[in-house]
Amino acid sequence: MKKIFKQPLYLLFITCTFLLTSCQAPAPKEEEQEETPETATNEVSLTANQLKTAGIEFGAIEMKNLATAIKANGLLSVPNQNKALVTSVSNGTIRTLTVQPGSYVKKGQVIATILNPQIAQLQQELQITQAQLNLARQEFQRQKELVAGNAAPLKNLQKAEAELAALTSLYKSRQIQLTALGISPKLASRGQIVTSIPVLAPISGTVSEVSAQIGSNVDAATPIAQIVNNSQLHLDLFVYEKDLPKVKPGQRIHFTLTNSAGKEYDAKIYSIGTAFANQSKTIPVHAVVMGDKAGLIEGMNITAIISIGNALLSAVPTEAIVTTEGQDYIFRVKKQGAKETIFERIAVAAGVSDVGFTEITPVHELKPGSRIVTKKTFFVLAKMVNTGDED
Repeated sequence: MKKIFKQPLYLLFITCTFLLTSCQAPAPKEEEQEETPETATNEVSLTANQLKTAGIEFGAIEMKNLATAIKANGLLSVPNQNKALVTSVSNGTIRTLTVQPGSYVKKGQVIATILNPQIAQLQQELQITQAQLNLARQEFQRQKELVAGNAAPLKNLQKAEAELAALTSLYKSRQIQLTALGISPKLASRGQIVTSIPVLAPISGTVSEVSAQIGSNVDAATPIAQIVNNSQLHLDLFVYEKDLPKVKPGQRIHFTLTNSAGKEYDAKIYSIGTAFANQSKTIPVHAVVMGDKAGLIEGMNITAIISIGNALLSAVPTEAIVTTEGQDYIFRVKKQGAKETIFERIAVAAGVSDVGFTEITPVHELKPGSRIVTKKTFFVLAKMVNTGDED
C-alpha cells in the first residue's frame, strides 16, 4: 500500500513543475517584441553594393557662415498714385464703351463717350461771347482814337476798356470749361457743336474693372471703370514685434506667391511702420518690388524672407535633409562594416538655407563629429520605408 501512494504523489509533483515552467517561459519573447518595432522605425541597413549603386556620400555637420533671415507673410499692393477711377466730368448717358477688364490703355486714350445735349448750350455761349468780344475790341479801339483827338470824354474809353476786360475773362472761362469736358474750344468757335463728351484714361495701365454699360446714366460721382498700373508694385509685410529691431530700410527681400511657390521675386524695404496693424502684434513693413513682375497682381498673398545679415551656424548640405510626414530628418552612420552599414534616423529642425547648405538643430543631442549621409539621402529614406512596409 505504501508503494501505491508514493507513485501518484511523485507524478503530481512533476506535472505541477512542468506547468509552472510553461507559464513563465514566454515572458522574454514579449520583451523582444516590444523592442523590435522601435528599432525598425529609426534604423535601416544598406549593403556596400547598395551604397555604391545609389551614390551615397558621407560627411559631417559643419559650421557655415550663412545669410540669416526673417520669415514674414504679407500681400501685394499698388500705390494709390498708380490706381485711378475713370469718371465723367458731366452728367449724361454712356454712348460708347471701348474697354473691358484686362484691356491695356494709355493715358489720354478715349475709353467711352457720354451723350449730353446740354453741352451744346455752353458751346453756343462761347460763340456769342466771342462775337461780343470782337465788338468790344473794336469799340475800345474807336474810343481810344476819339479820346486821343479830344473828340470824346475819357470816361467812354474807360467804360469800353472795362467791358473788353469782362468779355475777355468770360471767353477764357468758357474755353476752360469746354477743355475740361474734352471739347475743342477752337472747333466750337468755328461753329462745330458736339453733344458727346469723350471720357479719357487718367493714367496708363490695365483696366481691372468696368462698372457701367452702354445706356447707363452717369455723373461725376459714378465710376465707369478702374485702371491699375502694376509697373510699381509694393509689398506690405507684417513682422512680429520681436523681429522688428532686426529690420531696416534697404534690406533685400526674396518672396514667393503663397499659392504658387515655384517662382521667386525680389523686393527692397523702403519704410517701416510705427504702429501695430489691425490691433495685432505685427508691424507693417513696406517694400518695393524690383526686377521681373510678370504674374504679380495686387492683392496676392506672399511669403517673404527678409535677409538680415550673416551668422556662423551648424549646417549640412541641403540634400542631406529629407522630409516625411511634416518632419525633417538626417541619417547618422551608427555602425559601418565591410559588408553592411547601419544608419539611424535623426529628427532635426531646419533653418535658413544659403549657398547649398541649410541650418539644422537636432531635436536630440548629436555627438560631435558624427558621420551623416550628405548625398542621396532620399535613397536611405526609401529603403527604410520599404523595409517598414515589408515588416
